[in-house]
Amino acid sequence: MPSVFIKTYGCQMNERDSEAVAAQLVAKGYSLAPSEAAADVVLLNTCSVRDLAEQKAMNKMKNLVGMANKNRPGQILGYLGCMAQSRGQELIDKLPDVDLVLGTQKFHRAAEYLDELLAGTRKKIVDVEAEAKSEATIREHLLNGSAKTSVSAFVSIMQGCNQHCTFCIVPATRGEERSRTIPDIVAECRELVARGVREITLLGQIVTSFGKRDLPAIGRADPPISLGPDAQQCVPTMQLSPFVQLLDTVHEIQGLERIRFTSPHPKGYGDDLIEAFARLPKLCESAHIPLQSGSDRILKLMHRGYTREKFLNIVEKLRRAKPGIGITTDIIVGFPGETEEDFEMTLSLAREVQFDNAYIFKYSPRRDTPAAEMPDQVPLAIREERNERLLNLVNEIAARKYDAFIGRQVEILVEGPSKKNAARYTGRTRCNRIVLFDGSQRHQGQLMDVKIERTGSFTLYGDPAVVNL
Repeated sequence: MPSVFIKTYGCQMNERDSEAVAAQLVAKGYSLAPSEAAADVVLLNTCSVRDLAEQKAMNKMKNLVGMANKNRPGQILGYLGCMAQSRGQELIDKLPDVDLVLGTQKFHRAAEYLDELLAGTRKKIVDVEAEAKSEATIREHLLNGSAKTSVSAFVSIMQGCNQHCTFCIVPATRGEERSRTIPDIVAECRELVARGVREITLLGQIVTSFGKRDLPAIGRADPPISLGPDAQQCVPTMQLSPFVQLLDTVHEIQGLERIRFTSPHPKGYGDDLIEAFARLPKLCESAHIPLQSGSDRILKLMHRGYTREKFLNIVEKLRRAKPGIGITTDIIVGFPGETEEDFEMTLSLAREVQFDNAYIFKYSPRRDTPAAEMPDQVPLAIREERNERLLNLVNEIAARKYDAFIGRQVEILVEGPSKKNAARYTGRTRCNRIVLFDGSQRHQGQLMDVKIERTGSFTLYGDPAVVNL
């Protein structure tokens, strides 16, 4: 049977999609090639969030075409994912040697289409049409004993986005929000745990919007509160969103040790979710809350739906509910119309929140988005300068936070050997920090305590012998 190599650009959703496609192909008899040069089929799973990601994928495909024509005639080349969805036939028009363009709701068709291309029954295939129930088709996993997939796994719970931020192309590439059912998700999670997975990350474009169109909020009664011998007991209720209902149900799975989720929206951090961090022991104390800007004026232009004050209030509530929680964010610099004063407000908010890490992006115009047509586009030189200033601040804050771990004992879930040094093993703390330590195969998959001895660049170094005698 033919071999396939998949290269992934972009987010964790794309990584999960690539894994599912690979698993589907393996189930059909395909093998996974060790490199592009050794593969009968090369697929690029693409990202459209920033122009740089699209340019990388297109340049990569040009190189693949040149190498295939020279060294491997007949090699099948294809685009998958967001850029495929956005550009469709245009990609083959620009590069006629591309054979397959598969959109975001068609990943489950990959094996079928590749069989047809390899058999010669079809010459070119472009499929970017919407397909009902496609949100439930990404459920296969490759649990082959590698560090990443045998201990932890991503589970896609929904597709699409209804937020329509003015800078973002995702609603166009992923479509409207479509959620899987809770029983279907839980069944997949149970299967993964039965195969050795101990940590599950729930995925969605805005994961906290799960089920809002399909499921009602439900009330949960807290334990009674005594108001004294002469007073009646009070049983307060809290309305649980569908997403928190899902967290509750996944939390009940025997053998599962940890739950994470990404990527949310600040509007999804209601009191029910904040309370869940304190209430559910398996829900890791790690919250990613995309900020994008610290300026209310820019947030309004972005169509984000919250204010600076609201964001700060969410952070305060989370830290009160779960002290020591790790908080990370996304920030865009140089959004159209952003003044120096607007940017200073982002800097001041970063100082106030003291993020554990932040993913910083220079604004990149995306075609067919409102922001691309806005006046006062910020020059690239200013975007780059602001990016560097904010990055330096975030790194400075993060370094202090990492140094504070020295001498502390932390629990990690051991994922496997380090990619850079096979003599070291890597694990993650509950607050999502990477820890390296001298270990062996017997540690993989274990929850264990280590004592942190030193720090590196966004890395902790621990000694398990001190606390695991």
